[in-house]
Amino acid sequence: MDLLKRSLAEFIGTLILVFIGCGTVCVLGGSGDLFGIAAAFGLAVCVLIYTLGTVSGCHINPAVSVALCAVRKFPVKDTVAYCAAQFAGAVFGALLILAVMGMDALNFGGLGMTAPAAGISSFQAVLAEFVGTFVLMLVIMGVAVDRRAAPGFAGLAIGGAVLSVILAIGNISGGSINPARTFGPDLVALVFAGSDALWTTFPIYVVGPVLGAVCAAVVYRGIAGRENC
Repeated sequence: MDLLKRSLAEFIGTLILVFIGCGTVCVLGGSGDLFGIAAAFGLAVCVLIYTLGTVSGCHINPAVSVALCAVRKFPVKDTVAYCAAQFAGAVFGALLILAVMGMDALNFGGLGMTAPAAGISSFQAVLAEFVGTFVLMLVIMGVAVDRRAAPGFAGLAIGGAVLSVILAIGNISGGSINPARTFGPDLVALVFAGSDALWTTFPIYVVGPVLGAVCAAVVYRGIAGRENC
């Protein structure tokens, strides 16, 4: 399918992911309902995979696109286009939250921004994001990339992985496991509230997820064999 159309699907998918996931963070505010937040992200990913998977593959995560490119399962040109679409979609998703909820989205939910918990160092946050995205990418390789995977279960498995990972590391690093998901709220918060998160904490959510995803893709391909993925 045409790269422009596939990129548009990635834009729409990431926009919806941020609107639903980060929007849930804003609605729940400071309630501490980690399961509700994790479920919102996991279910959104699940539904989007079944909706857009046949169009673009439904990466909706730059770390996933880069990892697939690293193991030569995705062209460099397409990776650049997908990542640009994902980051743009995340920004528009965050803007949509602000349009629907108003400034309260910034005041009570932080627009769904991610940040290390109190007492958690940057290294610990990067490590948590690395491990969380490693798990996510390992599942993606097993259920969506491996030629032997049973058809029809990718959405459930990947959505379940997202939910589980956020439950595990959400109270440590914020549980982003997706650079675009963090970039959108960070940029909008910078523009409308003068937040400095884009310069201070955002790098955590690039380094950890990208390295974790690439390592998982390499490891899975190593143990499964190149002939299978």
